[in-house]
Amino acid sequence: MARRLVTVFGGSGFIGRTLVRRLAAQGWVVRAAVQDPTAGEFLKPMGDVGQVTPLRADITDPAAVAMAVAGADAVVNLVGILYERGARSFENIHVKGAATVAAAAKAAGVAKLVHVSALGADKNSEAAYARSKAAGEEAVLTAFPGATIIRPSVVFGPDDDFFNRFGKMAMVSPVLPVFTADGFKPVCGDGGVSIDLFGSGGPIFQPVHVGDVAAAIANVLDDPRLAGKVYELGGPRRYSMKEIMELVLQVTGQECRLMPVPFGLGMIQAAFLQLMPKPMLTRDQVRLMKTDNVVRGGKPGLAELGITPTAAEAILPLYMNRYGKHNRRPTGEAA
Repeated sequence: MARRLVTVFGGSGFIGRTLVRRLAAQGWVVRAAVQDPTAGEFLKPMGDVGQVTPLRADITDPAAVAMAVAGADAVVNLVGILYERGARSFENIHVKGAATVAAAAKAAGVAKLVHVSALGADKNSEAAYARSKAAGEEAVLTAFPGATIIRPSVVFGPDDDFFNRFGKMAMVSPVLPVFTADGFKPVCGDGGVSIDLFGSGGPIFQPVHVGDVAAAIANVLDDPRLAGKVYELGGPRRYSMKEIMELVLQVTGQECRLMPVPFGLGMIQAAFLQLMPKPMLTRDQVRLMKTDNVVRGGKPGLAELGITPTAAEAILPLYMNRYGKHNRRPTGEAA
């Protein structure tokens, strides 16, 4: 039986490395299309000798993309960015790059294309990130009408950029922020008037485990009946931002205080933080948080893909303990 060949754009990334390992275990020959093949060498041991091959292919380079998909049975595009820098803009990566991959896959006669977008993709969003994700989906489906779209919520796992970010903050900061649109409101009760600092607790998230996202993609590639649809992936529980921060403190044992931050103040802070080489926060990310990041129904999800969602509480202790009290670096100690 001939082995199936899949090209995974973004194969060395957070979701990519988990997906590559899973596909290799299922017998796929994997081309991991990455910007730096040398940095992607760690992927090779995930399969047998010669089964996993990193190759250079920037999705903004049509010629490189065409070479990467040539002869492939399936293509997966995982490439995305959280902030813009120079030519790596949302338009170039999420829209034009996604269209380039889809058009090349169609021209090469690829049978299946899976495009990973994001929950909350919306052409009418206030956030440029969400608008670009929606435009990217449209561009992909125009070029490759039978493509499958995967929209995950915030993805968590050992190398995530969500819980890890807050874990790092908890080690060095006395406070963790909770963005809120309805905090600082007076509340009248039997004991008089008090101030509700957090209101409803800020934006709502439905974190989904990286292993579940990889399993979803693999299942779509394996079963023709699952292809050609839009899937929205969320975990088993929804959390307010306040509950997310409380969970971080619970699993790390840190004793930070939670600080309510009105969105207006958050925009001011982000104006400075987004100037960092790797921004801790951008103004567009603040705009994005004004909309809850949850599965809203009407689209198939993990259940329809035969996957039981993994609870964050079961996984976070396995990697967030690195941010525990015993790891707090004394003031003035070099990293």
